[in-house]
Amino acid sequence: MTTHPLLAAPILPMTRQHARLALSVLALCTLGLNLSASGQKSAFTTFDPPGSVSTSANSINRSGAIAGFYSDGNMNHSFLRSPDGTLTTFDFPGAIGTDAASLNPAGTITGLYFDANFVEHGFVRSPDGTLTSFDVPGSVGTTPTSINAAGEISGSYSDAKQVPRGFLRDPDGTITSFDVTDSSAGTYSTGMSPSGEIIGYYNDWDEYPQPQRGFLRSPDGTYTTFVAPPGEGCSSCRVNVLSTYPSSINRAGEIIGNFYRDDGETVYGFVRERDGRMTILDAPCPGGSIFPNSINAAGVIAGNYYGCGAEHGFVRDRDGKLTTFDPPGSTSTQPTSINDTGVITGFYADASGVTHGFLRSPAAKRRGGQQH
Repeated sequence: MTTHPLLAAPILPMTRQHARLALSVLALCTLGLNLSASGQKSAFTTFDPPGSVSTSANSINRSGAIAGFYSDGNMNHSFLRSPDGTLTTFDFPGAIGTDAASLNPAGTITGLYFDANFVEHGFVRSPDGTLTSFDVPGSVGTTPTSINAAGEISGSYSDAKQVPRGFLRDPDGTITSFDVTDSSAGTYSTGMSPSGEIIGYYNDWDEYPQPQRGFLRSPDGTYTTFVAPPGEGCSSCRVNVLSTYPSSINRAGEIIGNFYRDDGETVYGFVRERDGRMTILDAPCPGGSIFPNSINAAGVIAGNYYGCGAEHGFVRDRDGKLTTFDPPGSTSTQPTSINDTGVITGFYADASGVTHGFLRSPAAKRRGGQQH
């Protein structure tokens, strides 16, 4: 399944330096959004692994298992939360930080760990708890971002010249590295579909104004590149879109993400259909910025927006209705992943700035942990 990039933080500019140790890892016309009441029919469960001072839930599969990481104040550890609420923590042996990024339907987890020299390596954790390390040949830093049901893993790595490139790791361990043809300064993979389509963005610094463009890589290695439409009041100024950031793709090939223009003031969302048609998403308040982070098989989207007095989570249904929500006590809500049953996970900050994991169910179903 795909996951959002580890946080939709402001992207001005989007160079994607990895700050995971800090847990702050972040139709051509405007669609009117209907803002409904906040969380009236939803149930929230909050959770933290034992000893956590900051929790980041990053990926949820169809059964409701959640993978993520947390800090004990000294280093990051990863966790798996089972559907019954049981929390299992783990570290890659010898690591000074282990960050789980994505979880597939079978319960296999991928992510990264830092060795004693602060070098990033990829890992796979099988459902029985076996941990396997991997690196792209020639890599000086490997960052997996997504694992699908087949066990394929996509992500990015830095070569010896510190140039970012994409990679695909097959279930047998074979790794293929790739670059978008037009890329002149780095290719970043951000997600993958169940069928192995990979999305991401690349730097096209050979063309003014050095934009970041989105891409879709098919399983046969064919690339489709795209730029988000420019937004309201700018019907023909496509060149003014400086950054297009795809964040998630579902089994139907629908891609979501965000973009910003050269004014650098507002971040917009987008939905791209398989045929290339794109719809712009706006935050539900003037001047707000919106970050669609995850899309499920039904086309339901989860994400966050800010600039409307606070940072809130949202869920957008297939018809375009946007519902805002926040776990009780939240001052900043960051949904990261939605599964095919509509259950959402992510994390939120309380009044003291401490982050906690949360689970949002569409209907009130009791789960392990503290329920509201």
